[in-house]
Amino acid sequence: MRQWTIDAFASGPFKGNPACVVEPFEAWPDAAWMQALAAENNQAETAFLLKTADPARFGLRWFTPAIEAPLCGHATLASAHALFQELGVDVPLLTFDTLSGDLTVRRLLMDEGGEGLEMDFPADPPRRLAGVEGLAEALGAEPLEVWAGMYLVAVLKDEATVRGLAPDLAALRAVGGEASGGPGQVIAVAPADPGRPYAVVSRFFAPAAGIPEDPTTGSAHCILTPLYGDKLGAATLRFHQAYPGRGGDLDCENHGARVLLRGRGFTMVESRLRVEPALR
Repeated sequence: MRQWTIDAFASGPFKGNPACVVEPFEAWPDAAWMQALAAENNQAETAFLLKTADPARFGLRWFTPAIEAPLCGHATLASAHALFQELGVDVPLLTFDTLSGDLTVRRLLMDEGGEGLEMDFPADPPRRLAGVEGLAEALGAEPLEVWAGMYLVAVLKDEATVRGLAPDLAALRAVGGEASGGPGQVIAVAPADPGRPYAVVSRFFAPAAGIPEDPTTGSAHCILTPLYGDKLGAATLRFHQAYPGRGGDLDCENHGARVLLRGRGFTMVESRLRVEPALR
């Protein structure tokens, strides 16, 4: 079986977030086998696809090195990129059956030129918290506001504070049980500096999911898009996730119960698995 490593939400090669995408299966492999392969790949997510009778519809599951994820943006974009660009699927709209319901992806021309992908995801408007014990100490910065959706959101004073974070990941692992996704998954975010080509800058730490820091996190922007859409009074915003040395870029549009996430993918590696999947 073939497998691709694809940089998602990337402005070019070696940017954005790498995801592994495995060639579509006829039947789901055993979950333990998928988890073992994801741990072997040691990327933030490995995506597994399932063929259906409909050439425009696939099952999709995501595994971090430690857990099966309920929602993942960058590995969904990578999966669509693999189907369109590597496997030649020729349909106007892909639909993925996932743990988070139906997710759709279509091709489009990006504002900066080149072909991109637009994903339709469920919005996750957060609720504001009075505070979270241990968060400031674990992050190494005092939040101005704290919010909770699937992940905890720490609003910081400026872009320099976000970029300069060096959190205590062991301490952070136990923080944030108020989030619906459980503790140890924290977004740090602030308005961008004046003159930047993006409006909001963030980083995402997820030690509880086996990801010390995620380079670019689509699911985090299901929370950030409604939050900053309200804060900045804009339906469409550009976000930058400032993972050191890489960085990822997303154009996001708030549609109430749904969020549109737009970005590009770049295939970096094509490989061949030399182990057979263990079937359920």
